[in-house]
Amino acid sequence: MIITMASVSLDGFFEGPGHDISWHHMSEDMHDYINADLASMSQLLDGRRTHELMLEAWPHAEDNPDFTPKMREFAPIWRDVRKIIYSRTRTFTEWNSETRTEVDPDEVRNLPGDSMVGGPNLLETFFEHDLVDEIRLYVNPVAIGGGTPFFKKPNALALKGTRAFDSGVVLLTYGRS
Repeated sequence: MIITMASVSLDGFFEGPGHDISWHHMSEDMHDYINADLASMSQLLDGRRTHELMLEAWPHAEDNPDFTPKMREFAPIWRDVRKIIYSRTRTFTEWNSETRTEVDPDEVRNLPGDSMVGGPNLLETFFEHDLVDEIRLYVNPVAIGGGTPFFKKPNALALKGTRAFDSGVVLLTYGRS
């Protein structure tokens, strides 16, 4: 199954102007849930920019005194999982990474286990190829008024479940309708 998860604002933005995500809320219970969720993935499928952001934080997170224990718990999950990075401008091989220059729908459909796809541009390509089976939206209790919208065109979805977290974030899980 191909899954995407994203924090979004009440008004549907994935990130604010200038790629700002400082408005994302996180709580201990939410971090536990996300860590367990990502630990179950067979691979992460990311765009170049998303992977570069991950490279800034997770390879040596245990050494960062500003990181919480939950953040440090995520680091080995990220390091150990297979990562397929889609990039036309850079090749990645470190931290169990492989690079692809194009999305091959047949390859993606034949990946073993569950895969998590991330990054707004890559996600748009996955939507165009009808590759996303489940959408997990972490709706933050904030309206930001502009930025990168999560959905760039209409998508018919069926609600599969909800969950509220201590931070006020609500997880809405959708599948194909």
